[in-house]
Amino acid sequence: MGSTSAHNNREGVGRRDLIKRSAALGLISVPTMSFLSACATGGGGDDKETKAPGGEKSAANPLGVKKGAAMEAFIFKGGLGDQYARDAEADYNKTYGVTVKHTGTQQVGPKLTPRFAGGNPPDVIDNSGADHLDMNKLSSQGQLQDLQSLLDAPSMDDADKKISDVIHPSTIEKGMHGDVFDVLYYAFTIYGTWFSQKALDDNGWEYPKTLDEMVTLCGEIKKEGIAPWTYAGKYPYYVHFNLFAQIAKIGGMDSWIEIDNLEPNAWTKNDAVKQVVEHYEELAAKKYFLQGSQGLTHIQSQTAWNKGKAIFIPNGSWVENEAAPTTPKDFQMAVGALFDGGSGDKMPHGTLRGEPSEPYIVAGKGKNPAGGMELLRIMLSKKHAQNFATKVKSLTCVVDATEGMTLSPGLASASSVFKAAGDNLISLQLQEWYPTLTDEKIGGLTGQLLTGDLKAADWIKKTQAYADAVKKDDSVQKFTREK
Repeated sequence: MGSTSAHNNREGVGRRDLIKRSAALGLISVPTMSFLSACATGGGGDDKETKAPGGEKSAANPLGVKKGAAMEAFIFKGGLGDQYARDAEADYNKTYGVTVKHTGTQQVGPKLTPRFAGGNPPDVIDNSGADHLDMNKLSSQGQLQDLQSLLDAPSMDDADKKISDVIHPSTIEKGMHGDVFDVLYYAFTIYGTWFSQKALDDNGWEYPKTLDEMVTLCGEIKKEGIAPWTYAGKYPYYVHFNLFAQIAKIGGMDSWIEIDNLEPNAWTKNDAVKQVVEHYEELAAKKYFLQGSQGLTHIQSQTAWNKGKAIFIPNGSWVENEAAPTTPKDFQMAVGALFDGGSGDKMPHGTLRGEPSEPYIVAGKGKNPAGGMELLRIMLSKKHAQNFATKVKSLTCVVDATEGMTLSPGLASASSVFKAAGDNLISLQLQEWYPTLTDEKIGGLTGQLLTGDLKAADWIKKTQAYADAVKKDDSVQKFTREK
């Protein structure tokens, strides 16, 4: 979601400064008034402040958590597992004299939709996975707790620093609905082309810098009897983690924002779209994808990759933890930056897609919203950010939390390319705002593209038509980013 200016003077200095920093870095775009109108129904007034059961606020208890009050956490148990959350809950239990009621599940939406409707939601929720809750709708209904008091609360590590001072600025941008910050994206995901550094080294191959070099290397890999690529064919939108970002890298963020905004001909007039989609058409035509990939789940494709049946896979940094059961000890998992398209690229070599992920929400009408926010404050300490990195091999939104740590191969690689990218980070909203469009409609087209059953020109034409249909559909809430 996009950030906005202050509303009724409720926006803290920390939030504004971080948003300005993020915009200056090119990480975010401030939305237009049409976006504010779309999101303002969430109610940015004082009615969303924590009400009960409140305890007395103090330096040690800045959010006013009532000791002994029941608290419930609902955590998505997917690629990241849920032990990291249980560990934070253990610290919460010690401090507040309770045992957090914990549920780990992959069916967040199906299990919690009736509870929100019935007025008895859990206090804090990791709203991730395919079956997640519709946060846009919940926010517009006033169901989500305004987390400004969390941003203003002191860090567990340094009372002189607010939470807003210690988290990545784009975390605040992405967690906004209108003028209200009501979603905390706890993780920071690095998306890209993942590979085994050992496999490249053993064969004398180097990670390609350009799309053309990738095609050339794929030919060499295939000669060795290995598939250059595999992917989650049953969920072809995984390929979009690379494909969409590659378009933004070559064509520039302004052109991609037109796609995010569902502007007319945004896909068909963009030369970068043609170049990137034709690249994937070429990979398919030369049979550079592992045979049978179209029938694989994300787990099956990762297993085939770990077994050396393919060299490259499009994925996010959760893959190291998710694929751990089948990853050889000497695999040396790594991730590379986006490929250069040519001298006309709008963004430089080393550009990376890296953005907040793993959305946490607190139910504004839950029994203990103060407790829900306090659990998040605990999770945002360096202790638990480092525990997250150790347990699930992924970064959090806590800035520099992994400094001085010995990192796993995949996490070390992700951290390295993240630092190398500097300000050249890409953050996309299309999949966040319109998942049915990207994951089902365009995803179906991408599946056909990768099997050679659809030409690039037809992919582009049909993708534009799908985007136009969403634009015209009054039942779909629309969002806008500013260039």
